[in-house]
Amino acid sequence: MSSFVHLVSSLLSSSSSSTTTLLRNPNPNSSNTTTNRTAIRCKIREIFMPALSSTMTEGKIVSWVKSEGDRLSKGESVVVVESDKADMDVETFYDGYLAAIMVEEGGVAAVGSAIALLAESEEEIALARSKASSSSSSSSSSSNVADSEPKPVEKPLEVAATVKSQSPVAAVAVVCSTHPASEGGKRIVASPYAKKLAKELKVDLRLVVGTGPLGRIVAKDVEIAPAPAVASKPASVSSSPKLGSVVPFTTMQGAVSKNMVESLKVPTFRVGYTITTNALDELYKMIKSKGVTMTALLAKATALALVKHPVVNSSCRDGNSFTNNSSINIAVAVATDGGLITPVLQDADKADIYSLSRKWKELVGKARAKQLQPHEYNSGTFTLSNLGMFGVDRFDAILPHGTGAIMAVGASQRTVVASKDGRIGLRSQLQVNVTADHRVIYGADLASFLQTLAQIIEDPKDLTF
Repeated sequence: MSSFVHLVSSLLSSSSSSTTTLLRNPNPNSSNTTTNRTAIRCKIREIFMPALSSTMTEGKIVSWVKSEGDRLSKGESVVVVESDKADMDVETFYDGYLAAIMVEEGGVAAVGSAIALLAESEEEIALARSKASSSSSSSSSSSNVADSEPKPVEKPLEVAATVKSQSPVAAVAVVCSTHPASEGGKRIVASPYAKKLAKELKVDLRLVVGTGPLGRIVAKDVEIAPAPAVASKPASVSSSPKLGSVVPFTTMQGAVSKNMVESLKVPTFRVGYTITTNALDELYKMIKSKGVTMTALLAKATALALVKHPVVNSSCRDGNSFTNNSSINIAVAVATDGGLITPVLQDADKADIYSLSRKWKELVGKARAKQLQPHEYNSGTFTLSNLGMFGVDRFDAILPHGTGAIMAVGASQRTVVASKDGRIGLRSQLQVNVTADHRVIYGADLASFLQTLAQIIEDPKDLTF
């Protein structure tokens, strides 16, 4: 289902002074009321970069689905925008013409800045393009003023933003004798920026599978396309990063960087605990064939422990109060090619382990295809970070901004231990370290929570109800 966002738009008049008055002085009681009325009668709208998530400050244009001069119908996709977490199709709720594109494919624009102009009639396209040219020439001198003054909401241009439906797997599935990004095999359909990038990277577009609308090749497809083979060098060399090069952050990496810096402003503390996993390992062996994952088991165990210790599921966002969250939503860190994201298993305490496992596999697939909806990654109340599958025995995790606690899970390892009666034996044990917001959660709270978690994992009969 589409999640709807409202792109703020302004109506432009034929004079630049009227436009400035409308954008900068939307007060109906001002002396420019007559001018504003003249502006509102004009049929050119500015399309702004939408905020597709609560943490998004800028977006990257992945591809323009429509070209300048194209007729737009209500509900049609206009542009694909890369937010800090996913690629989203932006659809217009207005009929008209895409008069001028102000930010080309591959370009980055701040949330709220203009990326295109929409004209209601063909006659106004020339006027819109003229205004786009004058706007771009003066943008550098006016950017500081624009950043310091609020934008009005006169006549919002509504659009729908939906996660792109095309996944790499689906794109490969439709490959046949005729390339999906061609018309009868006669020509390759690719965006201008994708063609330019392919030329620079020496990528053969005939070998690239397009993931844009109707199989159109976009810049991202060229970037991830395999490099041309070089006989004198092994294939692995061509994909290796160039040593000494400076690589800018992706949109997602930039968001992660900003959130981590914010997180370090929170006063945190850490508590570790050793848990015996023999019983959990046996349970996993029994139900693994039914599609159950270890991640789902750990999430379920954590959720059941949080039911008994709700303060560990709370969060402080403003520094003056804290929220006792009504739902237990377990976010689990997942590494992707573009950075780090935390898909959320919502109401993990209420779902059975089989449904939870199916949901987790679905979320991971969507995360790696950049198809997660905002509520699927920003609604976590407690976070898990598991590096155990890599053999890491213990580590500390940074507290995600806006949450109360995160638990770092290490690998389960065979360890020689002494039982309570003094006997020596082998047991499988793992280390967990919890990082918590000390403004809300105290040491005794975490200690009690970890004791309960250990009891659930060491006697996991409640995990399969």
